[in-house]
Amino acid sequence: MEMKSLIIGGAGFVGDYLTRHLQELGHQVSVTKMPHEVIDIPGTVVYDLDILEKDSIVALLQTVRPDYIFHLAAQSSVALSWKNPQLTIDVNIKGSINLLEALREWEGAPRVLMIGSGEEYGHIRPEETPVMETNPPRPGNIYAATKACQNMFGKIYADAYGIQVMMVRAFNHIGPNQAPLFVVADFCKQTAEIEAGRQEAVLKVGNLSAQRDFTDVRDVVKAYALLAEKGQAGETYNIGSGHAIAIEDILQMILSMSKADIKVVKDPSKLRPIDVPTIEAGTKKVYEATGWIPQIPLEQTIQETLDYWRRKN
Repeated sequence: MEMKSLIIGGAGFVGDYLTRHLQELGHQVSVTKMPHEVIDIPGTVVYDLDILEKDSIVALLQTVRPDYIFHLAAQSSVALSWKNPQLTIDVNIKGSINLLEALREWEGAPRVLMIGSGEEYGHIRPEETPVMETNPPRPGNIYAATKACQNMFGKIYADAYGIQVMMVRAFNHIGPNQAPLFVVADFCKQTAEIEAGRQEAVLKVGNLSAQRDFTDVRDVVKAYALLAEKGQAGETYNIGSGHAIAIEDILQMILSMSKADIKVVKDPSKLRPIDVPTIEAGTKKVYEATGWIPQIPLEQTIQETLDYWRRKN
């Protein structure tokens, strides 16, 4: 029997890759978007949905009757969360509660994956690296606080109402077509524009000493599909490479792939009010549950992301 998957908030970077991966697995995929967004993937059924309207979610569940639900709808930029806390809280907390309440009302029993972030851990102490799922969250920014809250709600609804909801804490995921709000896409886009003569040969950067755990988005969506199938309700799983790398090293990798002579300059507008020095995922739990390990090397992801931006120029 063909499995039905519903992706809530599928118009973004991850939604596109997840849709295509689920189709490759033979799923019938329905995807929601906001009215102003566009999804153009053959074979998908697309619905407009505002997750701040719970009744709309209930109606959609009754129409689609999914076996799996992937909750991707989020305000996912840390930088924007500082500038617009209210929007971040509305989408990430109220939207998630609306989905959980809709699931409680609907008579179906889908398996649900709620997407959180490695940012939830916040201030990770040196002895806590790599960070495990049992580590206490200490969110250091507004985005992270809303995702930690979503995680708690997922656990409560799994325990109290028997909803088959699993939570992930996804660390930095990167790849072609990511918005330049995020560091690797930003550096690759600037480099491509410098090469094309559309930007002076100055690359603007924020904090280069921060160490982050980067995984190719194509590996991440495979983990999502496996966890939706094999994860345990009420449990949280880290998804990352298990290796932190300094932003400085990412920058040098990108510069080494370019023939342009590029000067690097600190841009105060790219610095965050609080930044955590090192974030690295402990990934034993997801491996034990699903057998997942990332396959795509970081150098390949960065090369393909740079080439993507070169084609755009």
